[in-house]
Amino acid sequence: MLLAALLPTRCAGCGAPGPSPCARCARLVARAPDGPVPPGLAACRSLVAYDGLGRALVTALKYRRDRAALGWTASGMAALLAPPPGTVVTWAPTTAARRRRRGFDQAELLARAVARRWRLPCRPLLDRRSGPPQTGRPLAERRTGPRFVARPGARRLAGGRPVVLVDDVVTTGSTLAAAARALAVAGPATVVGLTAARTPPPATSPRSVSARLREVEDSSQVTAGSGR
Repeated sequence: MLLAALLPTRCAGCGAPGPSPCARCARLVARAPDGPVPPGLAACRSLVAYDGLGRALVTALKYRRDRAALGWTASGMAALLAPPPGTVVTWAPTTAARRRRRGFDQAELLARAVARRWRLPCRPLLDRRSGPPQTGRPLAERRTGPRFVARPGARRLAGGRPVVLVDDVVTTGSTLAAAARALAVAGPATVVGLTAARTPPPATSPRSVSARLREVEDSSQVTAGSGR
């Protein structure tokens, strides 16, 4: 209660004071579309579509250090999988330079929050080499993916065990595929991808935040009018 009073939060979708997302925006968030499983993964699950409200929630965490939606997002991600005992949770890290600039790694925040909900260990198994961010790059360049290497001790921590690999967004799948290749040297039993969001194909992109909010408001007015 005291923390909430000192650090008030706002919904990343509509800006209303209170939890993020607010109850109305939570009902409107488009679920992640189906998509191909990146190479090297046994499966890949995502929570929301990276567009409209879903994009607002993820970018608030990634770029504005807004952790208000972290709990809601992590709980939703955790509900997508039922990892077996012995599973290790890890993440596809950002570069050291971007982590210093932002002050945190958004994929690590998600991975640790998801692992707490599962009561499973979360371990840093990968390092990311310096290079341009995936965001904003042309599709052909994104497919080459970033460069990861397994950290010393990764085989001891993950060898023969299932691994859940967490990231914030999957678009082409190249980041998760590159991370899975690097993890392979540690000898995990399986690697499953888990992300907060998946970028939808342009033809199936959800409506804008404002359009979806107007739709709910119009529906509420019709319902109220029918009762008179």
